[in-house]
Amino acid sequence: MTTSEPPVGGPGPARLIAQPLDRLTASAAAAEGVRLVDLAPSDVLEVRTRNTCYLISTIGLRDDRVVVMGGTFFPLPREAQLVGSTLGGSAVKLGWIGRGFCLELLRDGHRVVTTRVRGIRVIAGSDPLH
Repeated sequence: MTTSEPPVGGPGPARLIAQPLDRLTASAAAAEGVRLVDLAPSDVLEVRTRNTCYLISTIGLRDDRVVVMGGTFFPLPREAQLVGSTLGGSAVKLGWIGRGFCLELLRDGHRVVTTRVRGIRVIAGSDPLH
C-alpha cells in the first residue's frame, strides 16, 4: 500500500511556509530598518524606492495608521495603514520598514506594495503632512 504523504522533512505545506519565513527573518535581522513604534509623533520618514520618494508620518502612538505622500497611489497626503515590509509573497515583518524590502500599505482596503526600499531617513521634529 502506498500513501501520497511526503516523507518527513520533505516539501510538505509546513516546510514550504517555513522557508519564506526563515528567509524574511534572517534578512530582516541583517537589514537596516525603522520600527514605527520607535518614532516620535512629530517625526517624518523619507522612504526612497526605485521609483518614488515617500513621506510618511504616524497618526497615533503604538498604531499602524500613517499619513503617506508620494507616488501614484499617494499624490497628496493620505491616511493609510502601514502593514510592514516584505520580500514578496505573504510573509511580512509588521510595523517595520526595511532597506532592501518592499513596503506594504493598505489604503481604503486595497493593498499597495512598493518597489524595494533603497533608503530611509528620519526627519526629526518636522511634520509637514498634518
